[in-house]
Amino acid sequence: MKVGNHTILTEFILVGFSTDLQWQLILFGIFLTIYLITLLGNMTLVVLIRIDSRLHTPMYFFIGNLSFLDFWYTSVYTPKLLASCVSEDNHISLAGCGAQLFFSCVIAYTESYLLAAMAFDRHMAICNPLLYLGTMSSSLCTGLVAGSYLGGLLSAIAHTTNTFRLSFCGKNIIDHFFCDAPPLVKMSCTDTQVYEKVLLGVVGFTVLSSILAILISYFNILLAILRISSASGRCKAFSTCASHLISVMLFYGSLLFMYSRPSSTYSLERDKVAALFYTVFNPFLNPLIYSLRNKDVKAAFWKATQTLRPWR
Repeated sequence: MKVGNHTILTEFILVGFSTDLQWQLILFGIFLTIYLITLLGNMTLVVLIRIDSRLHTPMYFFIGNLSFLDFWYTSVYTPKLLASCVSEDNHISLAGCGAQLFFSCVIAYTESYLLAAMAFDRHMAICNPLLYLGTMSSSLCTGLVAGSYLGGLLSAIAHTTNTFRLSFCGKNIIDHFFCDAPPLVKMSCTDTQVYEKVLLGVVGFTVLSSILAILISYFNILLAILRISSASGRCKAFSTCASHLISVMLFYGSLLFMYSRPSSTYSLERDKVAALFYTVFNPFLNPLIYSLRNKDVKAAFWKATQTLRPWR
């Protein structure tokens, strides 16, 4: 469609990571393996937390919801990424691009709020252990998760509508493996100053408010740990937060790297690698982070395998 001297784009071509056939097949094998392990790991955690009564606690309730989000998060990106490795048709419609951006934003913003809620849960467990179970009731936990989803949905609507009110023209090639805002903005033939201000406002509010909540929680946690007299007690208290801290650093570190700079400074090649961390590797790593050193999860897993094993 022509508007003025510009042809408005209605579909795009996703370049992906490589146009070399041999590299594409290698990447297909790597990403397929990671994807299947990610789906299996996250759904295993969700099922274990659902069926094992020992995991029916506020902390595991939040971990189960995080795994549920990661299951869908990687599914927003990876199927299209796998298809681009084995197919010459890498076209995606404007509507498809918008849908991918919207659902990825819903999950990313929701996970941002959920990580803040998990920090509050750890704060209550360590700073107020006697009041923990009474305070972190099922209604409060459900409310925190529901609020995370609501905040994620509203932020995603603002992010997506703000992006697709722009008109895109010129070459329809997106040098990325999914439809993300930065490469789309580079194709805009309309003024992006208002867009950048709105985007910074939406992303800034979500990320900064979540990080502030996490920092306040961990500041109080640190004070509580320092008041513990025994070294073993301090190590035990810190170990309950270590997995969450790793998830926070991986998730927010990659997001801040992607979105904390003006669009004029973006390097698409560098950003494609950074985007892999929060789209593919974070959902892959989270089940490992929350289970490998977790005695309760491992015990629940072995109990489940013993139940499923046929009697001999």
